[in-house]
Amino acid sequence: MPPKTPLLIFLSLTICTPLLQANGLIGKVMCGYQGWFRAPSDGTGTGWRHYTAARNFEPDRCVFDLWPDVRELPEKDRIATPLRHPDGSTAEVFSSVSPAVTDLHFKWMRDYGIDGIFLQRFAVSTRNRALRRSLDQVLRNCTQAAKTYDRDFVLMYDLSGLRPGQLQIVIDDWKSLIDRQVISRDVVLHHRSKPLISLWGLGFNDREPKLEEWSELVDFFKNDPLYGQYSVMVGIPTFWRTLERDSIEDPAFHELLKKVDILSPWTIGRYSSPTSNAKYTQETLRGDLAWCQQHKVELLPVAFPGFSWRNLQQTRGKKAPLNQIPRRGGEFLWAQAWNARRTGAEMLYVAMFDEIDEGTAIFKIRQDPPQEPIKFVSEPQVPSDQYLWLTGKIGELFRRENLPEQVKIPKRE
Repeated sequence: MPPKTPLLIFLSLTICTPLLQANGLIGKVMCGYQGWFRAPSDGTGTGWRHYTAARNFEPDRCVFDLWPDVRELPEKDRIATPLRHPDGSTAEVFSSVSPAVTDLHFKWMRDYGIDGIFLQRFAVSTRNRALRRSLDQVLRNCTQAAKTYDRDFVLMYDLSGLRPGQLQIVIDDWKSLIDRQVISRDVVLHHRSKPLISLWGLGFNDREPKLEEWSELVDFFKNDPLYGQYSVMVGIPTFWRTLERDSIEDPAFHELLKKVDILSPWTIGRYSSPTSNAKYTQETLRGDLAWCQQHKVELLPVAFPGFSWRNLQQTRGKKAPLNQIPRRGGEFLWAQAWNARRTGAEMLYVAMFDEIDEGTAIFKIRQDPPQEPIKFVSEPQVPSDQYLWLTGKIGELFRRENLPEQVKIPKRE
């Protein structure tokens, strides 16, 4: 029997797609996943990445504000640093290319009831051979762990850093991933009966607008007979609907957004307390949901536990306060989720699972981090796993029909 052609493979995968995946994201809470942490000992040849601004791990040049809790990793996957915890023990970190790291993260997702992740893949990084190899390894690790722990997985192309005329980089990388079988349609979450792909970074006014190229990219993923036929989600500015503040002002942007399946406005730092989030919900989110309903597009709101990028900004010669947007033991994250659900949102994106650079991580963190010669955010009053547990509770909130009447964070037993 002759081997199947790519078209026959595509048709067979389409026919075999489980009907249970038809509604995909409805009722689910997903997390963003950076997977971008590297160390000299991990074999990638990329050195330290997203831990320090120096070639070596210099304690006063750290670029992250939360210290990861790696105590459940095998000893060989824990990477020592020159810093110490208050009890004198060595402060350790991890590399995202380690299969054991990915496996543990997905195990946590299963154990705490978190549905899955959107894995960010920065398109500009795929031009560097060493970085692309490490990105491919993280991708393979995630798809395997998603199968092992029955979690959902979606690839998210981050378009940050791409200039006009460079979006072909995304298409070329995607075709390479498919042709080399690094990813396939059957391993990703299906939404509305089609596999889902995400494109992040459309419409922000801090980068050159590329409306025609964005449209071509969306058309490619939605309609290409061999590499497409996907549902498309796009990450867009907070004020996309009114075309102001962080958004480009071109009304043609709305015509592009009507072509996609899911919109996900990026709201990190747009509010800083439960009170200001309630104002955002009333003045912005409510109207966003109405627009999407009118134009038969779905909305994936974003929530985050807190924010801090003091150490990162310090290496850039800028000042920022430590713990800029306090976590409040989870009250801030819970308020965002409750407000979104009460307003009619049917799904939620929690940013991020592992983002310690900007202090938005929900995975296990050390509440006794090193404090000299550089400081890190901690909440000694809450457990290391507080935000994994709370994100799981948010998942329960989005699957409930009868919602609590008051914004009150659940109690841990």
